[in-house]
Amino acid sequence: MTINPSFTLRQLIPLLETLAPTAYAEDFDNVGLLVGDPEVTVTGILVCHDALEPVIEEAIARQCNVVVCFHPILFSGVKKITGKNYVERAIRKAIKNDIAIYAVHTALDNHPEGVNTLLCKALGIIESEVLIPKTDFIQKLVTYAPVKHAAALREALFAAGAGRIGNYENCSFNSTGIGTYRGNENSNPVVGQRHEWVNAEEQKIEVTFEKHLQQPILQALFKHHCYEEVAYEVYNLQNTHQNLGLGRIGKLPSARDAREFLLEVKATLACGGIRHSAFLDRKIERVAVLGGSGSFAIKNALAAGADLYLTADLKYHNYYEAEGKMILADVGHFESERFTKNYIVDFLKEKITNFAPVPLPSGIQVSEVNTNPVKYL
Repeated sequence: MTINPSFTLRQLIPLLETLAPTAYAEDFDNVGLLVGDPEVTVTGILVCHDALEPVIEEAIARQCNVVVCFHPILFSGVKKITGKNYVERAIRKAIKNDIAIYAVHTALDNHPEGVNTLLCKALGIIESEVLIPKTDFIQKLVTYAPVKHAAALREALFAAGAGRIGNYENCSFNSTGIGTYRGNENSNPVVGQRHEWVNAEEQKIEVTFEKHLQQPILQALFKHHCYEEVAYEVYNLQNTHQNLGLGRIGKLPSARDAREFLLEVKATLACGGIRHSAFLDRKIERVAVLGGSGSFAIKNALAAGADLYLTADLKYHNYYEAEGKMILADVGHFESERFTKNYIVDFLKEKITNFAPVPLPSGIQVSEVNTNPVKYL
């Protein structure tokens, strides 16, 4: 991507959408642009874990007017901004100093290359797959076109994002049948004449897509279909999305002693400590991970046959839920997500290739402020 001297936040946002599409986020979350004017010229980008007031001050000092954070500083409703708490102080300082804030959070959690894949790679977990596949996210379009026009229409739908299933693109199912119609005096039929009863050979085209792509796909359908009245149906599918979702589960290259493995985890994640349930009387091989607060997924890890479930923010009674069948390990919230900052920086540096001093004098930087609120003795 070539950047000109007027590189704006509006131009940056599509790159961040590629990194972590906001449509991937959980419904409860608050991701995307939280503070800032999309038309502002970007002088520099500071990537952090939490956009706290010290981070905003760091951005000011380092001449970065865009802060890309993992956790959204604005999570629930704010009715006043008076500076009475850490959220309001950070937002007030950002607005006062024209600092934009953009959050990725669960959009990156759910991404197939996101938080939990990073965690798996760091811990040597291989052949991982989604632990909790995303639901209510796939739709299906069915439409009908004259046989000689069908191929061009399919290509237009594919170009708009339809027909992508896992590692495959341009997926569709097509069947041929007879469509019938009779146009009135205001019609302009492609096949036949007004008031004529038409039996036309048509091809039925069926494609699936992620639901946030519905608008561009329907626009492509109406733009490229040869009929003036387009017959189509859109369905919500009950299929889970096997490539998107929370957590991952995979296996270790070989069965391991649990204590030895957790000591390696502690070193890799720089944990102040790991709280865990009782060790099993066997070695572990299948390991599930979910960065951040993951007590809700204990049952999913059990059902998937995990020997060890690694997450954060477990409460006292959560440890009983392992039922002696699986080890639960709480490595710390921040620690389980610690690889996100460098991943975001590397992604942006790869996508934004022309970092000439004029358009972006402060470049892309990693925040040096430790925003982990948990300390250890």
